[in-house]
Amino acid sequence: MSRLLIIDGHAYAYRAFHAIRDLRGPDGRPTNAIFGFVKMLEKMRSALEPAHLIVVWDGGLSAERLAALPEYKAQRPGMPDQLRPQFDEIGEYLAAAGLAAFCCEGVEADDCIGCLARRAAAAGWDVVVASSDKDFMQLVSARIGLLNPNDKTGKIWGREQVCAKAGVEPEQVADWLALMGDAVDNIPGVPGVGPKTAAELLKQFGSVDNLLARLGEVKSERLRTALENSVTAVRRNLELVRLREVSCEFVAEQLAVQPADREKLCGLFRRWGFNGLLAALAAQSSEQQAELILK
Repeated sequence: MSRLLIIDGHAYAYRAFHAIRDLRGPDGRPTNAIFGFVKMLEKMRSALEPAHLIVVWDGGLSAERLAALPEYKAQRPGMPDQLRPQFDEIGEYLAAAGLAAFCCEGVEADDCIGCLARRAAAAGWDVVVASSDKDFMQLVSARIGLLNPNDKTGKIWGREQVCAKAGVEPEQVADWLALMGDAVDNIPGVPGVGPKTAAELLKQFGSVDNLLARLGEVKSERLRTALENSVTAVRRNLELVRLREVSCEFVAEQLAVQPADREKLCGLFRRWGFNGLLAALAAQSSEQQAELILK
């Protein structure tokens, strides 16, 4: 069965940057994010063996979300100076490795990933989204799973894992986030409503729309008052956390893994001082040559 692996590029680059400290190439330039990204990508490819793969990069904040909430993601610190130049070099690696990448100016990676995943699933593909972002739990279906790097088991998350993590069904994740807010994205939720309370409300009412239409049935006066005072904010939050439709077409042929350019990869690994990866590439090439001779 056809499988597409979609990787949240910025998330993995940041993860690599913070996981590996002060790694530099022969020229003294930082290479920690590059090395960590390459190693994580190799691990994912080895485990999943996808014939189709794309790394999606963030193109900036959504103008619609900023208009709805000017403070959206405003608390996030700027990109570290030592990380910024490594993005271009990761891009060079992906091109040499025969792997697709995509970035659209003004489009958040989450929205693009959501569109690609849904469109591929609708075309009959199995999709794995690699990211620790909880927003992607709303995508989970019979054909879309999540690979969460925080889960050391390496298991692809489905409905069972989402229910265990959030306490709600994947179809209710956006409503769950709208009620409790999302500190990572600087989205304030209903005062006093955390993950557990939000899940309990959705178990009782099914959706935010039903909840807001039947607020009189909320037994706790404190909670009912907080919800009544937050109706506008909750509806706004729902628009903020839902993955949006954007201009991002699924064309399977463009996402097929292509043969790597070994000469370019060798040049990159030498430039970055990745001697172990260079030796592994040489050994792999020797094995392939031996197989050809035996055939």
